[in-house]
Amino acid sequence: MRQPCLVASDIDGTLLDPAERVTARTARSARSVDASGTPLVLVTGRPPRWVPRIVDSLGVAGTVVCANGAVIYDAAADTVLHSSDVDPVTLRDVTKSLREALPGCSFGVERATGGARDRVDEQFLAESDFHRCWPNPDLQVVPVDELVGAPAGKLLVLHERMTSAQMAVVAEELVGSRLQVTYSTGSGLLELSAPGVNKATGLARVADDLGIATSDVLAFGDMPNDIPMLEWAGHGVAMGNAHPDVRQAADEVTASNEVDGVAAVLDRWW
Repeated sequence: MRQPCLVASDIDGTLLDPAERVTARTARSARSVDASGTPLVLVTGRPPRWVPRIVDSLGVAGTVVCANGAVIYDAAADTVLHSSDVDPVTLRDVTKSLREALPGCSFGVERATGGARDRVDEQFLAESDFHRCWPNPDLQVVPVDELVGAPAGKLLVLHERMTSAQMAVVAEELVGSRLQVTYSTGSGLLELSAPGVNKATGLARVADDLGIATSDVLAFGDMPNDIPMLEWAGHGVAMGNAHPDVRQAADEVTASNEVDGVAAVLDRWW
């Protein structure tokens, strides 16, 4: 591949090391890309409120594709630029169906507000069981009617006794025609977005705005929610620690996130 015109990277398991830190080497490589004028776009399942700490450690603040493609966030201006939401009727129907098919599951939603620090108490809502299983200081515990009563960028489904892959099989068959089903961790958490919304569509929106062709995009990832992006990009790179399906989908496999696999590739050009 010739020198890329845009670099896109997942965050967890990819840009961050196993301790969820940006290493000095990865930060240097990222800053070199940015200094060259090449856009560095973070593409993550994280909501905007979980992005500023990463941006501060990286030293590069630009456009971030959040919530698996549902939200486009300007980290420099702390502004949500776009949100593709799931409507309340669909949320209500899907949660009812999944609760019957996956007894013991619980639900949460991510909603995009004006920015990462704007109305934080309205951004992450969940049932009380979800709170017990997945503690989070930003979480607001609410009844399910309130949970599904407004549009949301992402529906989260949690189960203590199943893996994410097991849950995904059930969810795909049951609601796969109504919502996009994926996961970024194997520990019993599904992430559902509006139909056709994924990391590839979010990144494509950013690339189109910048006038950059798909063939000039270099992308990194490690989990199944990264597969659409890696397949869409001109050159998709799986981490050495990546899920087997991600490795299969990629054009290349680099070293693991434990030994700066992203930086190892970026250092070819910058």
